[in-house]
Amino acid sequence: MQVYIELAVIENFCMDFTLLYAAKVAVKNPAPFWRILIAAILGAAFAVLFPLFKLGAVWSVAVKILSGFLICLVAGKFKGVKSYLKFSFAFLIFTAILGGALIGIFSLAGLDYAAGEGFILSKIPIGIPLFGALLVIIGARKLASRLKKSKKEVVSVRIYSGGECAEIKGFFDSGNKVYCRGAPVSIIPKEIAEKIVDESRIKDGVKIHTVAGSKIIKIFTADKVEIDFGEKKNNYNGVKIGISPQRINTAVLHPDLLEDEP
Repeated sequence: MQVYIELAVIENFCMDFTLLYAAKVAVKNPAPFWRILIAAILGAAFAVLFPLFKLGAVWSVAVKILSGFLICLVAGKFKGVKSYLKFSFAFLIFTAILGGALIGIFSLAGLDYAAGEGFILSKIPIGIPLFGALLVIIGARKLASRLKKSKKEVVSVRIYSGGECAEIKGFFDSGNKVYCRGAPVSIIPKEIAEKIVDESRIKDGVKIHTVAGSKIIKIFTADKVEIDFGEKKNNYNGVKIGISPQRINTAVLHPDLLEDEP
């Protein structure tokens, strides 16, 4: 019995961690590694204790869905309800996809399904479900990559700070992974920043990695950023802006802004 419980904990932890990571990749959530780790531990503990409650079929489904939303709340880093729901639904969808795939595989293998218990995974090499989870991650990464590439057009950007305004062309760069205390950072040329802020008074900074090496760039918070997509204009308040140490001609916008479109 002890061996079975230990194996069940390991299997459920691996599955939850993999699925949560897949959701993080798909919706481009900036959650750090330790949040996914803690959520996966909580999910594994719940999965092992859940059968002890012996709930009915309807309540079992409801409690499982609720537990999924709760571990997603722990796993992700959210700016609002919209980003939280995106992460949670991605996790539940990937869970359903992987669950259906495993049922199909195990059925073809001639394994019996026990009502209320499912397939007894302890009799199956752990590599099988983890391989299926790995496929989910690969698919999630490809999906996220396609979503990013679909919005690569050049846009007009107006940055407001301290009563001043500067305008520049920009584009959303999927390679921009710069964050400052969890908030996404968009990069603008030094000459544009000088029009709206006094660089000598900026105290915040963040380290970035370039081909030339690591550098610390100065960061300020714009009062508002207006992005003109042509057919519509979106306004974003409190946007973190980094000042490029190298000469650039356009604003390098963070892709996370697309996730928080008004």
